[in-house]
Amino acid sequence: MIRVIALAVLPAFILIYYTYQQDKLQREPVKNLVKAFFYGWLSVFASFVISVPSMTLGLFPQEIHSFGDAFRTAFFGAAIPEETAKLVLLWLFLRKCKDFDERMDGIVYAVCVGMGFAAFENIEYLFAAGSNWVTTGLGRSLTAIPGHFAFAVIMGYYYSLNHFDKYRAPGANIKMWLYPVLAHGIYDTIAMMAEVSPEMSGVITIVILLGCFWGLKFARKRMQTHLVADATMNGIGGVDEQ
Repeated sequence: MIRVIALAVLPAFILIYYTYQQDKLQREPVKNLVKAFFYGWLSVFASFVISVPSMTLGLFPQEIHSFGDAFRTAFFGAAIPEETAKLVLLWLFLRKCKDFDERMDGIVYAVCVGMGFAAFENIEYLFAAGSNWVTTGLGRSLTAIPGHFAFAVIMGYYYSLNHFDKYRAPGANIKMWLYPVLAHGIYDTIAMMAEVSPEMSGVITIVILLGCFWGLKFARKRMQTHLVADATMNGIGGVDEQ
């Protein structure tokens, strides 16, 4: 049991630590990171408030038999409820957080919330996998966890833009929800297509891996953008955008 939990949460902790190390100007208190991580756990339950009624209303099916089913399940069963819940919990955490004083902080805390969600979800998947928990854990550490990481960076990036640069970044208040939902929904639609066309699972896996690789590169760029902006705001040199 301990090994299953360790494999489930380790990738999330690695990505939190990576993000924490990228925050080179003024790192956040560790107690805040822990608190935000558990807010991410709470977002799992908050997402049910949206997904359960959505299923009851027939917005997505219980079983996937077509591309339309995959699309509806990806968006109404996963992307919309999960990203909405994460954004609400991120807002609840940051609204009274005195340490949220730099653009990079939005990314750091969004990653903690996102990884909290992903770690809880990963534990569920690994226990459900039974004797295949190692294979499932390794596979998700290369796909689902980096996916949630990229969604979190997108959310945190635009959350900070809306907070610090509202007048220079119109629409950021919508983008901090819309873009993670779109990225998450597209990712899940592609992943769920393997249930519709099992013979395409190899190609789908490659597409997902390439997408996650691109997502990680995109996330690093967004971090560098905010680090440069923070350094400029504080009159600090030596941080180059890559």
